[in-house]
Amino acid sequence: MSNQNISLLPDHVANQIAAGEVVQRPASVVKELLENAIDAGATQIKLIVKDAGKSLIQVIDNGKGMGPIDARMCFERHATSKITKADDLFSLTTKGFRGEALASIAAIAQVELKTRQESDLTAQQIIIEGGKFLGQHECQFSVGSSFTVKNLFFNIPARRNFLKNDQVELKHIIDELERVAIPHANIHFIFISNEHEILNLTPGNLMARIKSLLGNYIQKELIHIGEDTPFVKIDGYVTLPESAIKSKKEQYFFVNNRFVRNPFLNHAVYQAYKELMSSESHPRYFIFLELDPKHIDINIHPTKTEIKFTDEKTVYMLLLSAIKRALGKANVGPSLDFEQEVSFNAEPPKLNHQYRAPEINVNPNYNPFKSNSGAGANTLEKLNKQNWESMFEGFKQNEANQSDEKENTQHALESIKTESASFDVFQINHKYIITSYNNNLLAIDLQRAHERILYEHYLNTGVSQAIHSQQLLFPEHIELSTNDFTLLKDLLDEFKLLGFDINIFGKNNIAVNGSPSDLEQFNVKQMIEGILETYKLNTLDHKIEKHDNLCQAMAKNACIKYGKVLEIDEMKMLVSNLLHCENYLYTASGKTIMMEMLYQDIEKHFKK
Repeated sequence: MSNQNISLLPDHVANQIAAGEVVQRPASVVKELLENAIDAGATQIKLIVKDAGKSLIQVIDNGKGMGPIDARMCFERHATSKITKADDLFSLTTKGFRGEALASIAAIAQVELKTRQESDLTAQQIIIEGGKFLGQHECQFSVGSSFTVKNLFFNIPARRNFLKNDQVELKHIIDELERVAIPHANIHFIFISNEHEILNLTPGNLMARIKSLLGNYIQKELIHIGEDTPFVKIDGYVTLPESAIKSKKEQYFFVNNRFVRNPFLNHAVYQAYKELMSSESHPRYFIFLELDPKHIDINIHPTKTEIKFTDEKTVYMLLLSAIKRALGKANVGPSLDFEQEVSFNAEPPKLNHQYRAPEINVNPNYNPFKSNSGAGANTLEKLNKQNWESMFEGFKQNEANQSDEKENTQHALESIKTESASFDVFQINHKYIITSYNNNLLAIDLQRAHERILYEHYLNTGVSQAIHSQQLLFPEHIELSTNDFTLLKDLLDEFKLLGFDINIFGKNNIAVNGSPSDLEQFNVKQMIEGILETYKLNTLDHKIEKHDNLCQAMAKNACIKYGKVLEIDEMKMLVSNLLHCENYLYTASGKTIMMEMLYQDIEKHFKK
């Protein structure tokens, strides 16, 4: 008799495994509930969260609601009203269709549903806890639905421990809300976090919705794109090249009003901006593609953010063409008008105009192969020779001192620490500083070195006492996106410790009265936005203490950048200050600052 090793999983375990694919964090729940509300035909949706969704997520809508049977059935796995057969997967017009979102949420949280159809006199209340059905009762509720999700992952503590801090999780929730709110500008969205209203997005057109989320300033930085073909319709906005930013944020693709990620389409956008902006800059875009559902496959991943097209090359080329045409009309890129006769552009000649043949002056005695004849030696050649010889002056001096270097050990790292120490430095490619000690070569990354110096300065000074603030002549008013504004409010005390004098000046607006005295040469708006963006990136993969993270973000944005030409004294000061740091080998993020090449290794190389 053979041993049986395979058995069916209990339903509650299977549901928890399925939930892991759909619900990764509170923002995943928000996404599913918002999409269900839109599919229900809601014109007003209210989202309420507490503790970044860990304690409470509630979505209230005025959609069509559900009857008693549907209210109970919606929590069953693979129960859906969106499709009835496999062919329906290729004619989808709704957000959800899998029928596993509510079942997955109910498996790892305490869920309460209140819902009523217009034809019903009373509403239905359903309570489920950890996948266990606890009861269904009649109650009073307006037409629509209210999903309340409490204590997410309460029965899976290990999953809850992987959640980030509240600020990071709140950012993800706002991201999901923006991805739903932008393509549905006709719906009124209200977002409340910890009893504070964060967003109140009234119905309007697409540009009004974008402005309400990112700020009024965004309108002058965007241009409209449009392309209408039998295969696909393209609409939306892309940023002007001069308004490109240093991070990949505010990049949105919507296919049939569903937010998607697609590297192929993203490449088309960057190809359209080729040679119009630097490789370190990134465009912002809000692009909508509308095409027949039979030409797309959205059923690739449980989160439904990945998509495939039946003809990707056609979509790619049409998108590339639409963006290039829009940039051409905005006079920021090459544009050809094939409908205009070019020959008509020439001005007619004036009366009695005389045409003259072009003249070319040529030196008949010039011989490119004769460079050193007679007394008339080429002056440029002499200058070039002098310039080349000057490049080796440092090497000649080193050769003269070689005998002394063998007798006395030259410049150890400890001696370099003092400002009065004498050591040679020079730059390579405006990126690395080269110096020597004990006959060894030392290559220092100047940007990472300065970043480490600033990081320790902010970290040590900000803890013991606030950094001195330089007051601005006129306060600078800055409009931030909802995400950045929410983050800055949470970090306001930390910003003040580091020398920023900032006041809240209305919704999504701040007034900067002063900035750290050592940041006078920086643009205040760009500096604050850069710090916030770096802060958010730091929190994605690491759990960093708030003050430490902000110091890292400030150092990253305020440090010397590659390409800056430094004077000899500046390089010496940089090296000296770096070696005074507690850790002069690595940046705060763990990147290597310097590389040492031993004299013995150099000797071995030339003995080959």
